[in-house]
Amino acid sequence: MTYATQPTASHFINGSYVEDTAGTPIEVIYPATGKVIATVHAATPAIIEQALDAAKAAQKAWAAISGTERGRILRRAAEIMRVRNHDLSVLETWDTGKPYQETSVVDATSGADALEYYGGMAATLTGEHIQLGENWVYTRREALGVCVGIGAWNYPTQIACWKGAPALACGNAMVFKPSETTPLCALKVAEILHEAGLPAGLYNVIQGMGEVGGALVTDPRVNKVSLTGSVPTGRKVYAAAAAGIKHVTMELGGKSPMIVFEDADIENAVSGAILGNFYSSGQVCSNGTRVFVHTAIKEAFLARLSERLGHAVIGDPMDPETSFGPMVSRRQLDIVLGYIEKGKAEGARLVTGGAAIEGAGFFLQPTVFADVTDDMVIAREEIFGPVMAVLDFEDEADVMARANDTEFGLAAGVFTRDLARAHRVAAGFEAGTCYINTYNDAPVEAPFGGMKASGVGRENARAAIEHYSQLKSVFVRMDDVEAPF
Repeated sequence: MTYATQPTASHFINGSYVEDTAGTPIEVIYPATGKVIATVHAATPAIIEQALDAAKAAQKAWAAISGTERGRILRRAAEIMRVRNHDLSVLETWDTGKPYQETSVVDATSGADALEYYGGMAATLTGEHIQLGENWVYTRREALGVCVGIGAWNYPTQIACWKGAPALACGNAMVFKPSETTPLCALKVAEILHEAGLPAGLYNVIQGMGEVGGALVTDPRVNKVSLTGSVPTGRKVYAAAAAGIKHVTMELGGKSPMIVFEDADIENAVSGAILGNFYSSGQVCSNGTRVFVHTAIKEAFLARLSERLGHAVIGDPMDPETSFGPMVSRRQLDIVLGYIEKGKAEGARLVTGGAAIEGAGFFLQPTVFADVTDDMVIAREEIFGPVMAVLDFEDEADVMARANDTEFGLAAGVFTRDLARAHRVAAGFEAGTCYINTYNDAPVEAPFGGMKASGVGRENARAAIEHYSQLKSVFVRMDDVEAPF
């Protein structure tokens, strides 16, 4: 990695890089080779204390300045991110293994979009006036205080910005803990925010595993917790935050349905299925991994899907021609291979893929199972890898009941030329983020989040402002106060 790309220490606290080698070493492994490319150290109790103290000390002054001033800094950071998109994309690829072809157009760019969007919104965060005869009430939208962000390993730059941008726009301070699997990118986000003029202490990044996250979530100085992660992790973090009556946003996992009706444009439906199953090597929480295909077009769909998967360029993620990269870690590769074996054992038909790719790194073939039934493990549990389950259907009411028969409710998609049916199906999905004739679009202008076990709260759009601020009502009496005695 070049000097411009490489963070220079494990943590970023109070406006500068901080190292404490007493913390547990965490090796950063490049998924394409399996080799260690960096080592960071988990936050010690002293580092955690330093980060929370810095956030607490800086927050009130930040909340007191105008939203216009806060927004100006966020927009400046967005511009710096865009100028440095190449370096940030290279770092994202080293961190995650995702192809540069993907990171160069998705990761730092979507992070910059979030900073720009909330930078523009910061000045608009006002209250309202409520007239009550000659008396009146006004509301104030106020910051929560210190927010903790806990990131997932699949989109480290994007998640650091999706959480940081609305938090900062509302006048909060943040302590962000990235995943220990991909710890590097958030450090550069913090560095860029500080370079853009963000006062020291307002965006801090510290490393660590579950115990560091636990210490942050339960600290009395923390007012809000935002987690992106798995449902089991979400249950623990949600419970810990609830004990302190803290605000929470939980963006968790899914087993999302994608329904392809007999009148669908097959080429578009295959494109949607590829985006919803194989982008980022299938490591996306909203993926539509249960693909219900009408029996009338199932074989045509599978044939075209197999043909197009044959065009995937698997190899060095730094090569701009590469379009499909490795799994993020050996552990994740082994988990996904275990699910593939379960699919075979349960009698699903392996259409394509199904094996690890020999050689260095954690590469796995794009895998498609057909003739999957609703009770199979591969149709019930989140795999988080490039494994698609294709299920048959013929009746709309039946497929809707099956699509919703899951504890999850993050996303759902439908492909059809019948617009009335498309909107009817979207209305019927028990999911927070739905798609018609597309899949996995995630513009910052639209709310993103789940129903049921897939989470609480929303990220992005104006909806996120509700989760990073609180309303205060002020009653103003203009006449005399009456009392009983």
